[in-house]
This record gives sequence, structure tokens and C-alpha cells, in this order.
Amino acid sequence: MVSADISAACVGSAMNHKTEAHSNDVTIHTRDKPRPYLCTVCNKRFTLKSSLNRHRRRHTEDNWYSCTQCEKRFRSQLYLSSHMNIHSSKYKCTECGKYLKSNHALMTHNLSHSGERPFECSVCSKRFTNSSDLAVHSRIHSGEKPYQCHVCDMAFSRSEHLNTHVRVHTGEKPYKCHVCDKAFSRSGPLNTHMRSHTGDNPYHCPVCEKAFSESGSLNTHMRSHTGDKPYHCSVCEKAFSKSESLNRHKRVHTGDKPYHCPVCEKAFSESGSLNTHNRVHTGEKPYRDVHCVTKVSAAVVTCRDINFIYTATEDHITVLIVELNLS
Repeated sequence: MVSADISAACVGSAMNHKTEAHSNDVTIHTRDKPRPYLCTVCNKRFTLKSSLNRHRRRHTEDNWYSCTQCEKRFRSQLYLSSHMNIHSSKYKCTECGKYLKSNHALMTHNLSHSGERPFECSVCSKRFTNSSDLAVHSRIHSGEKPYQCHVCDMAFSRSEHLNTHVRVHTGEKPYKCHVCDKAFSRSGPLNTHMRSHTGDNPYHCPVCEKAFSESGSLNTHMRSHTGDKPYHCSVCEKAFSKSESLNRHKRVHTGDKPYHCPVCEKAFSESGSLNTHNRVHTGEKPYRDVHCVTKVSAAVVTCRDINFIYTATEDHITVLIVELNLS
């Protein structure tokens, strides 16, 4: 549903179209075609007045056709009629029971069950079930990006990628967590976030069965088994399994110290070093409790008064690490 504030913004003169005669804005050219018709709600431009008029319906409740079975709305009666077929059994897949909106959509859907892929890419021979998927794929080879952002001119090969990108400018976050109300601009991050509430970890390591909430975390973990280190330092060729490890290492060469003490302004290359240094100012001594296990050959003991660590054995005590709290 369109929000009330947007609908209100579309009332009266705010909905009047503009051309360069009405505006001081510079005409944007895409593929050498001027776009003089400006939507005053979202600032998107169009080459034709008719295109602007169609677009304006997205910002108002008027002239929409609502489905009586669900909450979806459509810009034309034709689109609504096609949609209504989904609620009937007119175009029903006999394999999975899914309802489609047209016979063509049903025929295309049936290919997903038969495995038939009649549309082949002439460059890489990859095959697809429908021509539209092939057309989108072909842009990988041609580099074509027909969907252009009207704010920053960034271009995309798919319309859905442009729609997602536009939210960077509008700040729109339509995907909201029903538990904590945190909002996201894309559905993927919301799905990942929900696992922080459910505790679901669907990505399992096939080697050690450790589970993760994100596929990226699993991919990073797998390198602990494979030994793969894809991130290489361009200065000394040292390799790392994580990009953040490489970024930390680069500071050895650059001398960059982005972590500053708020008290004395001393700078550090790693956040952990800053946290340790802060104890000089706070007086915090986290390594004070004595930990030992009786009748064990070795135990780690932390001295209560001087933050040293010792290795205690049955016969003697040997200094292992001196002074944890480095300033």
C-alpha cells in the first residue's frame, strides 16, 4: 500500500508534470535521448508525457484496480484480469499444484519440471527455460546495462537491481523484522537477521559439522580446513584466509593507525591494542582471578596483584608470559 504522506504529496499542483520550460534542472540524456518530463514526487524523468502519466499512478491511490481475493493492486484492468487467473484453477500445474496467470506462464513453468531448456546462449552455451532469462543473461557478455538510476546515473543489467539500488537514495527500508522492528532495504539481510532471533544456523560444515547463520561465514570457515588463502598482500605477497586479516596486515606497510585513544590520543593499528591500552586509563585488571585445577600437571595461574601469567607445575613455577597489560 502507498503511504499516506506520498499520496498527499501527489495532490494538486505537486502532481503536475514539468518540462525544462518549468524547471531550472539540467536535462538528463540517456542514450542521447532527452528526458524533459519530471515527476515532482520522486524526480524521475521521462522522454514522453504519456510515460510520466503512467508513472504518476504509482504515487497515488487513484486509477488502481484491486484484486478481491488478495491485497494486490494493478495499473490496468488487463493486468488485474490476468492476475485473477492465479486464484482460479484455470492454469494449474498438475505436477506441483501451482496456479499461473496465463497459458504461456504455465507452459514456461512446466519446463522447470521436465528439465527442458530450449533457449541457449550463443556465447557460453548456457541454457534457459525461457527467452527472458536468456536475454538477462546475455547482458553478462554484452555489458549492457539498460536500467539507469535517475539520481546518480549508476546503471544495472536488471530492473530489480535498480529498484533495490534506488533505496540507497530514498532511505526506504520496506523489509521489517516483526520481533525488534529493525528495517532493511532488501529481503536477504532481513532473512539473515531473523536467524539472530530464531538461532537458526542452516549452513553446516561438511567436515566438522559446525553450523553458521550465513553462507559467507561458512565459506570463510571452510578455509580452515582447505588452507585456502585467497587474499594476498600486494607488497610482500603474504596471504590470508580473510579479507579483514589482510586489511589489518596492510597497516604494517602503510603505518596507518585508525584507532585513537579518546583520553591521550595515542593511536593503534588494531582495535584490540586500543582496548588493552584503555586499561591504563581505567585501571581495569581483567586477569585477576586465580584459575587452577588440583592434581593436574599444569595449570594457568594469574597473579592477583601483578598482572603476570605463570605456568605452574608440580615441581616449580616458570614465568610464561610477562605483563599482559601493555600500554
